[in-house]
Amino acid sequence: MKIGIPRAFLYYKYHYLWESFFEELGLDYVVSPYTNREIYKNGTIYAIDEACLSSKIYLGHVAYLLDKCDYILVPRVFGYGSDGTVCTKFQAIYDVVNNTFREKKIKILYYNINPKETANEFRAFLKMGKFLGFKKVAITRAYLIAKQNEKTNQIMDIRKQETLLEGNSLKILLVGHQYNVYDRYIGDPIIQYLKELDVAPIIADLCDKKEAREASSKISETLPWAFNKELVGAIELYKDKVDGIILMSSFPCGPDSLVNEIILRRVKGIPILNLVLDGQEGSAGLETRLESFVDIIKIKKEDQHGKM
Repeated sequence: MKIGIPRAFLYYKYHYLWESFFEELGLDYVVSPYTNREIYKNGTIYAIDEACLSSKIYLGHVAYLLDKCDYILVPRVFGYGSDGTVCTKFQAIYDVVNNTFREKKIKILYYNINPKETANEFRAFLKMGKFLGFKKVAITRAYLIAKQNEKTNQIMDIRKQETLLEGNSLKILLVGHQYNVYDRYIGDPIIQYLKELDVAPIIADLCDKKEAREASSKISETLPWAFNKELVGAIELYKDKVDGIILMSSFPCGPDSLVNEIILRRVKGIPILNLVLDGQEGSAGLETRLESFVDIIKIKKEDQHGKM
């Protein structure tokens, strides 16, 4: 049995957990490749026109895996209780995938997280493991080991970023969901170009999530979305350690468009660039905006030093 994992959406948030879980159970898995032009194009074919860029990319990854595994992992997340809800795309993605590829007789492996039904993460993994034919003891052991591995790797990722904060390069905080920031087709080019400009990209999502959610109230006390709370809180945690902020969102994301407007209105004293990624080919315009933004930051720093 082989499990297919789309390299999109929540993969970037949970890949340590998912991959470790399957490895501990002795299951083979295949992760779709980094997003490329073909995957993106296929996703646009399957998605409705109104779908956000990230949703189109996800469907492209699912399409890639159709004939390469026995089951495709498609998690359904309704929310995280007191930590907040999520965008409706995560609530509906199982049904979207199931209906989009029903003629191809897709076989979906999913787990359901819904606090209103007391369906927490462990119970979701327990149900998924039983579906795959494993007993509770083996599933529980695999889950606990996977959670520890996830925690260890997340701590290491945060520590690596802390070393960047100690450097002398310009530091720009990238505020965006991991599935946008790390996507090889839409987000990674921004990271790589910033590095070419001798800028240290600081990823907002690499932070203590609990601290970030608590800190988010300093910017907005009414945000309903858990992932956006974490990103907004990260701004509060990092803003005094960076020289500028880049907001990265995919077109036309509803939650991000609202949250980014709040950030632009309420976060003062630091340069902010709002980038909306639409998947269009060509990077010249994007590079020009990034270069101009970096120049503005440099000029501002020079003025500050001059006044000192």
